[in-house]
Amino acid sequence: MTAVEFNHQLISLETKLSRFAMSLTSDKEAAQDLLQETYFKALSHRDKFIGYSNLKAWAFTIMKNTFINNYRKQQKENTHSDTTKNMYFLNMSNSSFSSTPDNEYNTQEILKQIDSLQDDFKDPFKMFLAGYKYKEIAEELDLKIGTVKSRIFFTRKKLMKSLKDFQ
Repeated sequence: MTAVEFNHQLISLETKLSRFAMSLTSDKEAAQDLLQETYFKALSHRDKFIGYSNLKAWAFTIMKNTFINNYRKQQKENTHSDTTKNMYFLNMSNSSFSSTPDNEYNTQEILKQIDSLQDDFKDPFKMFLAGYKYKEIAEELDLKIGTVKSRIFFTRKKLMKSLKDFQ
């Protein structure tokens, strides 16, 4: 199947794919995003499509898998873990996290302690707090992953010791 034929057949599925996306998301904008992402994946992986197979089924499978992966990713982002003894943070109401003078002061003190660390420990720790994965930190700072993990571990220990009033 040529690229032109592939594109033409894929575009002809738009209404069916749109309906399917709407049934999955129940939101018009999210359905459009899902449709666009499906088209992008189908076009970028056209070489993996076998010409004699069912394009409609292939496109619907891409859409379904994309939706499932996005859903799982979203669920993972919304999951909170609480390691305190009595699950204090999970049992707190959202209003407890509002910005108060005490919270501002505590945050400033914690940031001061982090900034007082040696650069070898401070940089990986700040990147970790910013959401970087260990591997990304190791690549960015040109360190071994074990070194990154140990520096973050020792930084946590050091901060817990120096900030024991905040626990």
